[in-house]
Amino acid sequence: MQEVINYIQSNRESYIEELKEFLRIPSISTLPENSDDIKKCAEFVADKLKNAGMSRVEIFKTEGHPLVYGEWLGAPGKPTVLIYGHYDVQPVDPIELWENPPFEPVIKDDKIFARGATDDKGQVFMHIKSVEAYFKTVGSLPLNIKFIIEGEEEIGSSNLEVFINNNTDLLKCDTVLISDTALYAPGLPTLTYGLRGLCYMEVEVTGPNKDLHSGTFGGSVANPINILADIIAKLQDKNGKITIPGFYDSVTKLSKMERDNFKALKFSDKKYAKELGVAELKGEKGFSTLERVWARPTLDCNGIFGGFTGKGAKTVIPSSATAKISMRLVPYQEPKKIAKLFEKHIKQLAPKSVKVVVRSLHGANASMTPLNDKATIAASKAMEKAFGKKTVYAREGGSVPIVDVFGRKLKASVVLMGLGLNSENLHSPNEHFSLKHFQLGIKSSALFFNEYSL
Repeated sequence: MQEVINYIQSNRESYIEELKEFLRIPSISTLPENSDDIKKCAEFVADKLKNAGMSRVEIFKTEGHPLVYGEWLGAPGKPTVLIYGHYDVQPVDPIELWENPPFEPVIKDDKIFARGATDDKGQVFMHIKSVEAYFKTVGSLPLNIKFIIEGEEEIGSSNLEVFINNNTDLLKCDTVLISDTALYAPGLPTLTYGLRGLCYMEVEVTGPNKDLHSGTFGGSVANPINILADIIAKLQDKNGKITIPGFYDSVTKLSKMERDNFKALKFSDKKYAKELGVAELKGEKGFSTLERVWARPTLDCNGIFGGFTGKGAKTVIPSSATAKISMRLVPYQEPKKIAKLFEKHIKQLAPKSVKVVVRSLHGANASMTPLNDKATIAASKAMEKAFGKKTVYAREGGSVPIVDVFGRKLKASVVLMGLGLNSENLHSPNEHFSLKHFQLGIKSSALFFNEYSL
């Protein structure tokens, strides 16, 4: 094992130069004009997998952008790890806020700046290089490896889910390893073991059959904006508890171990509020901030529109008003069931003076990996050895739908070994990735293969 680690340490500069090549490809998945760049990037990834030592590498066409698959199954009787990542990136707008061209990597303060640096090219490249280190030194891996690297993560991964459904035997594994999350703090090894789910709804309230003059008709008909605002206000009580009947039926209590772990992270409410520019924090009574954003369900209005929204004044009672409302869900809450409960409650709150239409726009299951899972324990030990610090465990308030798909369809545990930081401007101008974390990620990956094979 030491031979592998020594190789990783001695090849730091060559890894950075290769990463620069990867980052120079403008693989923006949402823009049609970058379709050739997407293909070029898929070919780049395939070449790197071949050079790393994969015995089979294939680019699969989809209805959208191609998927890159690689495998080495030369360790019979040992576990199989499926490594997932994505080579596509976000658009660069607003371009004028970039301090350097987004696809011309620049290194400053031991950080590499470019679109895709932390999300997700830098992170997925760590695993390719750790696999290569084994083949360049000991000539084999201590377990079996598969890669599935897609080009549509930034636009919803719709074709990946189809591919998984149609290729469960090809992707069969014992655990899925993903590096597309974040460390809790710089230099602190972190495993994310829980993700919240999502139920995204749209509520349309309609009153009169056309917009009306608010002087002539005001006081005689219901104003859809007023009604909608009233409905939204009634969805939570004064303690931040969601009022939808049955909403909490499947929510389980946090274990003492989890609550103690959250406390050990020494989260500062004061610092958090200052960073967000708010005078005080607000949320469900009886829970800490980390518990609220990681392990409790929430309801938020994400947008509301109707009537006149231009400059100046227009005295109008709008015919209709619409709101977008999202609910972040925790394990065991089912998005479809929550959507039905939400619709029923909204219609009960609405007065007869308006018509209400409720639409379900999107849903995703929450996911959770037990902390005593063999792969999680192996990943924790690996990161601890690489960083020289005890690994901490965190949940993530956001949703990554494909994690649940992997778990359900492949019946495999999922390890979220993120090496990025939430402060690294992913999806924003001047995206960057710590080269220190990049190197520690390669070592953590290599050590994980060894630990999990035991």
